[in-house]
Amino acid sequence: MLTSLLAHDVSASTVTVCLVDKDRAASRLADLGPAAVRFAEASGFDGGAGQLLAVPAPDGSFKAVLYGVASPGRPGFAAGDLPKKLAPGDYRLDLGDGGAAGAEDEAALAFALGAYRFERYSKPSDKPRPRLMVGAGVDLEAIGVILSGVQIARDLINTPANDLGPAELADAMLALFSRNGGQGNVIEGDALLSANFPMVHAVGRASARAPRLVDATWGEMAHPKVTLVGKGVVFDTGGLDIKPASGMALMKKDMGGAANVLGLAAMIMEARLPVRLRVIVPAVENAISGDAFRPGDVLASRKGLSVEIGNTDAEGRLVLADALALADEEEPELLIDMATLTGAARVALGPELPPLYTDDDAFADDLAASAEAVNDPLWRLPLWRPYESYLDSRIADINHINTSGAGFAGSITAALFLSRFVGKAKTWAHLDIYGWNPSDRPGRPAGGEAQTVRALFACLKDRYPPA
Repeated sequence: MLTSLLAHDVSASTVTVCLVDKDRAASRLADLGPAAVRFAEASGFDGGAGQLLAVPAPDGSFKAVLYGVASPGRPGFAAGDLPKKLAPGDYRLDLGDGGAAGAEDEAALAFALGAYRFERYSKPSDKPRPRLMVGAGVDLEAIGVILSGVQIARDLINTPANDLGPAELADAMLALFSRNGGQGNVIEGDALLSANFPMVHAVGRASARAPRLVDATWGEMAHPKVTLVGKGVVFDTGGLDIKPASGMALMKKDMGGAANVLGLAAMIMEARLPVRLRVIVPAVENAISGDAFRPGDVLASRKGLSVEIGNTDAEGRLVLADALALADEEEPELLIDMATLTGAARVALGPELPPLYTDDDAFADDLAASAEAVNDPLWRLPLWRPYESYLDSRIADINHINTSGAGFAGSITAALFLSRFVGKAKTWAHLDIYGWNPSDRPGRPAGGEAQTVRALFACLKDRYPPA
């Protein structure tokens, strides 16, 4: 576990890593003496961000380790690169005299997140790893809660579809709730029709692996109702509107919404937030067979709206719509859905900045503040109601994609479609996430990622503080 790489103990062999910028690097090297200055010059070290210099002592040990960051007192996620740059051993961080409140906690979290490795299919490394020693004021239990949730999301997304089908995703969710004292149930295959989840069934029926609707709860009924809905498309071929090969390359991550809500659920349950938590995941594979749903079909929905299918590659919003309709029937105080929903969101904001949609200004402001505080960014986009006309259908209540012909506002129109299936929840928010790091960044290794989960957890913890 990532938490094993953090500890409070500080031994005599602990090496100090001095976080520096260019000004502080020069001063620190001067304190170490002329030999250290010459060694830094010969190594090309000037304190630039990401540079690391291990200054040797005469006995062969480290005299000091200097690591360049933009702001030594508030390094943010820069410490997330240290696990792959430091030799095995125990280290502590020196943030200088101007360390901001919470900066050491943030650096410890980044260090552990940067040490993440997905080793299910490769021989695990037995090489010793660097370990970070932290001050007594650092709350390792709280950091452990976040690490656990992030690791759940990353591991699920990184697992390929041959080992993570609808059944395995359902099992992972039920096991998570069982470990924390919750409970859940699964509706599978044709039973989805009699239970009135026609769109979940339609999207998943072409696969040899039956579709499922997973519904789990935790907490006391008297507590505020917080419901999370996650898109669980374990693989998306595009259906009959088949994707090109390049478009399918990352489609194992199309269940990233489900993975992220499970990561968030794990944090909520482990922190014992006083909420009545409910998580709903439609788990399906959008495959191709003679039984696949077709462009031009009109589907019934749990909400009672008839939905014309404009493109079978926009399947995620269909399964989410049935799941949101179920969630909304209970009138939760807060209803949040997460989905790897549209490429349009990535065109608008890129892979690192997911859009948020909600009509609740107060919640949006609170979440934005939490996102900034924990360095887990998101950006609010509008539920621009005039664009609802883009979803008009001549033969059904609504089309599920933009029919204007221009292809504009793809992420917004997807959010507007989902909004038609929510009406009773006090607050509803939709997050169109990417769930993936295209390349390594400090604390964020390439691969599956928990996006906006830490921001949501911080916001929920402020709103529903544990006793």
